[in-house]
Amino acid sequence: MGDVAKDLTAGTIGGAAQLICGHPFDTIKVKLQSQPTPLPGQPPKYSGAFDAVKQTIAAEGPRGLYKGMGAPLATVAAFNAVLFTVRGQMESVVRSHPDAPLTVNQQFVCGAGAGVAVSFLACPTELIKCRLQAQSALAGTGTEAVAVKYGGPMDVARQVLRSEGGMRGLFKGLVPTMGREIPGNAIMFGVYEALKQRFAGGTDTSGLSRGSLIVAGGLAGASFWFIVYPTDVIKSVLQVDDYKNPKFSGSFDAFRKIKASEGFKGLYKGFGPAMGRSVPANAACFLAYEMTRSALG
Repeated sequence: MGDVAKDLTAGTIGGAAQLICGHPFDTIKVKLQSQPTPLPGQPPKYSGAFDAVKQTIAAEGPRGLYKGMGAPLATVAAFNAVLFTVRGQMESVVRSHPDAPLTVNQQFVCGAGAGVAVSFLACPTELIKCRLQAQSALAGTGTEAVAVKYGGPMDVARQVLRSEGGMRGLFKGLVPTMGREIPGNAIMFGVYEALKQRFAGGTDTSGLSRGSLIVAGGLAGASFWFIVYPTDVIKSVLQVDDYKNPKFSGSFDAFRKIKASEGFKGLYKGFGPAMGRSVPANAACFLAYEMTRSALG
């Protein structure tokens, strides 16, 4: 198998492991991000992450925590194939010679390049996922955003294509998606490589234990979200915003209005579930990737 096929296979398996471990956390994150600002004197629909979990299970059962999983599950192969394959190909470009180990700075560059590529796949996938995850959070609030109910991922795609400007509608939120994926993946892959080299005591990381890979992957994933989280909040509110009666005209308008109405803490709604998800989900992803890549030779 060529390197591209190996990266594709390992990336797919890593992505599936990440999705299974992390999707319930992601659902709670999006519910907290997308709940409307309460009127003065009224409490928010969810008082926090645990309350969101409790209400979701009470209203929808445990399956509610996996709502919206169909879209990322259907594209997890393509997403991680692109992410790890583009990163792998960029590694071959930036290496000084074929067998040279990459420096941490080179891994930052490779991660950023991979982030550019996956943004175009992540944006429509995330829009579908966020619409499905957020509709129960928006229900009963009197907002226009719940005028349309979605029966599943394909129903979201059909309605967006039909009534929100065709393909352009599916790429709503592309700018903040790129603002998340490019620096986020640069940081994640750079931190991952730096930690592996630290644990290995040098540039040869082939002998690292599974425990070391789990720790490096988990901390690398946490660094992704710690750096770019406000961008993810802006992406989510834009993607669930009503097409006919939008509250936000764009990314900067969303930033200004969230900051004006909720302060900087509004840009960190759902941060707890995001960080809670990032460590186990990315630890599983990187471990599955490394083990599969090693098995393929």
